[in-house]
Amino acid sequence: MGASYLQVPLIKKANEMGLETHVFAWEEGAIGKDIADYFYPISILDKVAILERFKKIDIHGITTIATDIAMPTVNFIANELHLVGNSLKATLISTDKYEMRKALSSKNIPCPRFSFYEVNSFKNNEVFEFPLIVKPTDRSGSRGVTKVNDIIGANIAIRKALDNSINKRVIVEEFIDGMREFSVECISYKGDIYPLAVTDKVTTGAPYFCELEHHQPAQITDELKTRIFQLTINSLKALGLENGASHTEIILDKNDNLHVVEVAGRMGGDFIGSHLVELSTGFDFLRATIDVALGNFDFDKYFNRLNNRFSGVCFLSGQQGKIVEIVDNSEEFLEVVYCESLSKIGDIVEGIVDGSDKRLGVIIYSSNTPKPIINPSKVLNIVINRYD
Repeated sequence: MGASYLQVPLIKKANEMGLETHVFAWEEGAIGKDIADYFYPISILDKVAILERFKKIDIHGITTIATDIAMPTVNFIANELHLVGNSLKATLISTDKYEMRKALSSKNIPCPRFSFYEVNSFKNNEVFEFPLIVKPTDRSGSRGVTKVNDIIGANIAIRKALDNSINKRVIVEEFIDGMREFSVECISYKGDIYPLAVTDKVTTGAPYFCELEHHQPAQITDELKTRIFQLTINSLKALGLENGASHTEIILDKNDNLHVVEVAGRMGGDFIGSHLVELSTGFDFLRATIDVALGNFDFDKYFNRLNNRFSGVCFLSGQQGKIVEIVDNSEEFLEVVYCESLSKIGDIVEGIVDGSDKRLGVIIYSSNTPKPIINPSKVLNIVINRYD
């Protein structure tokens, strides 16, 4: 499901495995359509139309990576055609942040206090302490997420989050003053959960928290790693996510307490799952995810090599203006394994408002040392004529 640039590694992996690929996505931005065996310009939200097409194709498995909005369709079809997937209940819970919060809290999983809104009138009946985080319940990639410090800001943020939400649902939660942010990548099959890596996250910070860097493995103690893995396993079990890739976001606060921010029943975006896991561990995460969907999973067979290396991704951003030049110097940096501009000369840059779609370029590295790319703009220099 899906054909954006984030889905391209999955399509390529399926092709490498000798599988026949059938890809569904909106036509606009569907750059993966050219490498798929069959492409259908049908919205990934149109479950019924896709199901009818799949009944004629006689598929053996269905999956996606890096997007929450495709998961209801993926698991609806998996359930209808008796393929490997997660239950519809688990899918509902894991793709709606409000339902997720309720499920985690009911199992005593530590997470922020929260409240639900469908209208842009902040009442604060729960007597939350500012600052607060406002976000759509059904989007990923930081879309519509805002940190607010007062009631006026909360009302504005709720309105923006409602505009970004597909189902017009918003969650307001207390802000956790985190020392560090992590994500945890796992693969699961028939209820067995295999943690793969802990990833360090770097964001723009308040108010929008757009993600700019991810690094593996996180530089943490074995004791903290064990705690993070156990909390992740408990969270996946609480949500009923038994099959496929998962991506869990966790904050470590100043008192050394861990808090679960979100749990997604799919591979992490931002090239975390599609690239970083294999570069740092040698585990072929893409192949494993496909094999889970096909019912052919065997954990030990995906280690092509045990790298124990460092990997990471850096995204470029810019101030408002017009792109006048793009200079790719990546060949001068031995650690860089992938570098691409996500924009072109002449594009108008709005600056980072919110959402990962505002980023201008991407750089992925693999190295024997952590965080070797000190200044990403030296690798990929995107020159912007700034507006006054």
